[in-house]
Parts: sequence; structure tokens; C-alpha cells
Amino acid sequence: MALRRALHFVFKVGDRSKTATFYRDVLGMKVLRHEEFEEGCKATCNGPYDGKWSKTMVGFGPEDEHFVAELTYNYGVGEYRLGNDFLGITLQSSKAVSNAKHLGWPLTQVEEGLYLTHAPGGYPFYLIDQDKPLTDPVQKVCLAVSDLQKSIHYWTTLLGMKVLDRNEQKKTVLMGYTDKQCKLELHDVCGPVDHGTAFGRIAFSCPRDQLPDLESLMKKENQKILTPLVSLDTPGKATVDVVILSDPDGHEICFVGDEAFRQLSSVDPQGNELLNQAMAADKSEEWFAKHNRQKATA
Repeated sequence: MALRRALHFVFKVGDRSKTATFYRDVLGMKVLRHEEFEEGCKATCNGPYDGKWSKTMVGFGPEDEHFVAELTYNYGVGEYRLGNDFLGITLQSSKAVSNAKHLGWPLTQVEEGLYLTHAPGGYPFYLIDQDKPLTDPVQKVCLAVSDLQKSIHYWTTLLGMKVLDRNEQKKTVLMGYTDKQCKLELHDVCGPVDHGTAFGRIAFSCPRDQLPDLESLMKKENQKILTPLVSLDTPGKATVDVVILSDPDGHEICFVGDEAFRQLSSVDPQGNELLNQAMAADKSEEWFAKHNRQKATA
């Protein structure tokens, strides 16, 4: 499955301004593209919402070679409840560590050379205080599972990942499609996995012609399919085919056709400015404050 690659993780964000500060000024990521939508996504990219929302892709470089974050903002929703499903993203960047210290962003030393910080909304990020040459500073995404063996079977036998490392003591397994991509770490939490209302989604690409076979395999194995194979249109951009799956613990997994997605995910030089414009035009914080009301909690 070397042709498959890890793309991004989707976060729901309630405060776009603070979130932009974290990713741009603390982590040092760049805005790769920004899009505004008037209604909900057919593949529920913004969760179970039908209203206006935005999508901002941020990363250390183009999604062709980097694992990035997709930040979805639902207008009018200010807070999401975290579960225990998302256990963190680990990235290697001395610059991010120094940025956090300089800006006074809360930072906890976990061990020598490793720090824990949180994005707005409470999402954990682990920062390795090293700067050796890397194609992508983002090292791994860690998700909670309730039955490690069952999850290993799902991700390897059905989705084609390979096990790269396993730690019996910590009850973790490290997986990936290739050694050079961002890895997926599964951590057995010895109990139920709660997705809260902040539940995210991890995305991968594969050749377009693999999508029907992937969907068929999941049907044959009686696995849950959240969104059957569908074509998603983005005005003025490539139409991408998508199938969205759910693993044994309910983690959402998106597979997209690689060829069209490479066109769709190309970096927009105006992305940063479009995000700034959208945040400036969004007067919702002022409106809620003026009317002495709070934004909805999901």
C-alpha cells in the first residue's frame, strides 16, 4: 500500500483567532488554503452541522509532502466537548518550543527534550525540542483504542498499514504506510473510547481506482461505512471522490482519490489573507458579547 499516504487530521475549533495564533505563531505552521462554505458538507467534514462554516488547512509545507491540520469552524459554535479519543500530535521543532516560551503559551516538560502544550479547545500537542533535517516535523498522531489486537487487525489487514513498532508495556503500536510519512500510534486505554462532540477525523489518500474496492471490502467484512463513495465539489477546484469509514472504536477515517486531491490541495498563496479577512468579517464574538449571550456549546 505504498501508494497510500497520510494527509491530515480534522479539528473542530470554537475560537478561530486564538487557534490561528497557536498554529501560526506558536507551532510556526503556514496557512495553506482557506475556504468558506454557506452550508454543511455532504461528507460531514464540519460535523453534523448544516450552517455556515469554514475550512483552513495549516502545515509546515504543502500537503503533497506534509501531514497537515484541517481546522473547521462552525459559525455560532464556540465550544466542543473533548473525549478521550484524540491523544495528541507529536512534532519535532525547537522553534515551536522557543515560540511557546517567548509568547507565554502554557508548556509542560514531560521529559528531557519533550514538552506538552495544548491548542485552543484542549487538543494536546507534544513538541520534541530538536531540529534535525526532516521532510516533515509532524511525526505521529496518537488515537485511543479499547482493544489493541482488534484495532491492529483493522488497520493492517483491512486498511493495509504496516506495524513499525510495538510497546507492550505502554500498550501502544506505531503504524504507517511508509517509514517516511507521519505515523499513526494506537494506544490501548483499557476502556471505552469517548469521542465527545469534538471528535476529529484522520484522512488518507489512495489511487482513485482503489476506492470502490476499499468500500466493497468494508461491506464484505461488515465494517461501518459512514459515507459511501461520493464525489465532493469545491467551486473552481477539482472534484474529489471520498469514502468515509469508522474503525472498531468509532474513529472517522476519510480516504480520498489521490489524483484529484493533489489538485484540490495545492497551496493557495492568498490563504493567509483569506483567513485574516474572514476573521475580521466575523463579528459573532461582538454580537454575542453585546447581547450578553454565549456561543452555543456543541
